[in-house]
Amino acid sequence: MSLLDPLRLAAALGVAIFHQMFWSWAWVSIGVPGFERTVAADVLYPSAAPFTWFGWVGVEIFFVISGFVIANSASTSSPGQFLLGRALRIYPAVWVCATATFLVLLFFGSGPASEFILPYFHAMLMVPKGVTGQWLDEVYWTLAAETAFYGLVFCAMLTKRITLRHLAFGLTIYSAIFNAVALLVASCMTPSDLPYLVILMFRVPCAAFLLSHGCFFALGIWLFISANRQLTALEQVAIAVTCLSGAAEIYFFASFFLTSIPAISDQSALVPIMVWAAAVLLIARAANRSRRSAGIAPAEAPAYLRTLGLITYPLYLTHNVIGTAIIRALVEAGLDATTAVWVALGMLVLACWFICAKIEPAIRSALMQALAHFGKLPKRRPATRRTVLARGLRLPLPTPVKVNIAAS
Repeated sequence: MSLLDPLRLAAALGVAIFHQMFWSWAWVSIGVPGFERTVAADVLYPSAAPFTWFGWVGVEIFFVISGFVIANSASTSSPGQFLLGRALRIYPAVWVCATATFLVLLFFGSGPASEFILPYFHAMLMVPKGVTGQWLDEVYWTLAAETAFYGLVFCAMLTKRITLRHLAFGLTIYSAIFNAVALLVASCMTPSDLPYLVILMFRVPCAAFLLSHGCFFALGIWLFISANRQLTALEQVAIAVTCLSGAAEIYFFASFFLTSIPAISDQSALVPIMVWAAAVLLIARAANRSRRSAGIAPAEAPAYLRTLGLITYPLYLTHNVIGTAIIRALVEAGLDATTAVWVALGMLVLACWFICAKIEPAIRSALMQALAHFGKLPKRRPATRRTVLARGLRLPLPTPVKVNIAAS
């Protein structure tokens, strides 16, 4: 599905613009900034707030896409191949981008160097920081949720009994219960109440529990299944539940923003829900079209779309701290604040293209050679066999939906 690459890039740009043109100055109303505060320029964009404050919903779009793509990968891989593929996809970019972020903080940040060291090692190892401490860059919290989801899928594959369908049902119920309780509690509290903040805390520090975000990954799996066969009535109910659960998570987080930041108090919490729903509908429509064309060999996605998909991941990892530092340098050089944002994003896109086209492949090649040398590469499965996960989906016999791995 070639739609996933541009959709993922659009979501990443939405998050980047949110951080640079809204969160960069609006965080003072809440008081929870990350290390980007140490490299930020003193610029404000209040007139852009109505158009930028909801860009964070790109994360929820990422999670739905990830559920779809990871389901596709798991249905055509052995457990060892799946784990290796995930590691080769996420670690090289993290190592490059986390090191670049650390160096920017070290040489251009206003904070003491000692406070960046432990977060840097956490980022390099992709170890969740827990409830206390700091992320090297606040955007890394999503990687905790992603790796937790990968771990669930890998464990399911190892059991040879738990299918993607089972996993989707489990995440649907688990996350729906939490989000229903969270919505109930949030509706009875004000932002100054501790229970309200405890509910919101699970969005970032405890993302690895997948409490509030499991529904988005589950929805991605359901959409993948729908791309391969007609859903049963029970599965259609599950999709409805995941959509309602996801809307609830977005609603109570948006409500927290709207009640805590005066600059957007007149906005509606329905806006990010509508943006997210539009993205989900696009994926669902593409999945339905893919199922209807089963048996027809899919056309190869254009090379430029694949490039967009490859750029998205390092762009997401670098736009916040590094992008903020570039904007400060541009503002100090005499550019107006708005122009500085767009120039910084353009520079980051070029840098991220270089990372994904040159640096990441070199790191992956070195890792593959090292694994081959020590005989640790997973054995390839015969092409004629189906995985137990794929059988659990009852996929029709053509091949599952062809998805660009760059979108994962």
